[in-house]
Amino acid sequence: MTLLAPTAVYILCLITSVVCALLLLRAYLRSKARLLLWSALSFVCLALNNLFLVGDKVVFPHIDFLAMRQVCAVAAIGVLLYGFIWEAEG
Repeated sequence: MTLLAPTAVYILCLITSVVCALLLLRAYLRSKARLLLWSALSFVCLALNNLFLVGDKVVFPHIDFLAMRQVCAVAAIGVLLYGFIWEAEG
């Protein structure tokens, strides 16, 4: 019973980040605002981060995905930061 709550939270975070990425991508395709594209790509990286978290904690608890999770998190922040800087210049 104790593992059910964290598992539910991990899966809900994964679903939420995927839905956010899809909604941002759909908004980008309609408006062509590049900041929406950068945000969507950031949420794709965050969804990958959450996918590795589910794999790390739930599916394969004996395999350590910490390095992959950190790479995805840094990529998400980097993409969003690059997008903010790119849009501020343009």
